[in-house]
Amino acid sequence: MATSLSFTNSIDVTDGANFIPEVWSDDVIAGYKKHLVLAALVSRINHNGKKGDVIHIPAPVRGAASAKAANNVVTLVTSTANGVQVVINKHYEYSFLVEDILEVQGMASLRRFYTNDAGYALATQVDSDLRDLAATWNSGTAYSGAVIGSDGSTAYSGAGAGNGAALSDAGLRRVAQTLDDNDVPMRDRVLVIPPVEKRRLLGVTRFTEQAFTGEAGSGNSIRNGLVGDVYGIPVYVSTNIATIESLNSIPYRACLMFQKDSLVLAEQMGVRTQAQYKQEALGTLVTADRLYGVRTLRAEGARAIIVPSA
Repeated sequence: MATSLSFTNSIDVTDGANFIPEVWSDDVIAGYKKHLVLAALVSRINHNGKKGDVIHIPAPVRGAASAKAANNVVTLVTSTANGVQVVINKHYEYSFLVEDILEVQGMASLRRFYTNDAGYALATQVDSDLRDLAATWNSGTAYSGAVIGSDGSTAYSGAGAGNGAALSDAGLRRVAQTLDDNDVPMRDRVLVIPPVEKRRLLGVTRFTEQAFTGEAGSGNSIRNGLVGDVYGIPVYVSTNIATIESLNSIPYRACLMFQKDSLVLAEQMGVRTQAQYKQEALGTLVTADRLYGVRTLRAEGARAIIVPSA
């Protein structure tokens, strides 16, 4: 019969705790970044290095052709040119101060993380400012000019539980027709949706079956989960689409369909990073900032579509 041994006087991890080193990874675990898409999809005005706080963009009204009557002079086209103003009034910064003791004793990944996070925070702010322009589209305020996803024509209402509805095939075609009726160019149209609508669109056969999307590569939405385009309009998924309101525990978000030239991002100063040693704090102050303006240029080329996000 085997007899187990008991080493009651052995040196275990508790006895030798001070001999076991702790290891710190140079890597950083940070929260995932949002998927930002809007800044790359709108018209841009490069105003870097120029003075002034307002950009005036002429917006003349198109004229009409006139029939030439015999023995009469031509009909002159006259119109008063209107204008659109883009105000550059958004100045955002991200600052942090690293004291000398931490600079000396800490790992290099600390400074890298905060510098990277500064760029992300400023990019998120630009994306959010462009997103929030949708609240006033179609002569509305607080999304009162938006439509619901099921038919693309019924006005969104925040009364009661709200009437927002998921995107449908008919609703998408109706919103696209609205842009068509406004003579909005077919090119450079996009549809930006929250993740919940990606899930729904992948369940609509018209957007996933081989007969409609093809089989090879990115054409197979069921196989690779890619939402490609809807009737020739590229679909982008953004995780920065905020909840506009929650009614009776039903949160609503806005899908955005617009043509590139309908929105503008005017940048007077790109992301600038400066560092300054502060003797009174015995540390280094680092600041990243950005100066820009956003504006809806052509409201007829943009529509917000309200959907439930549950």
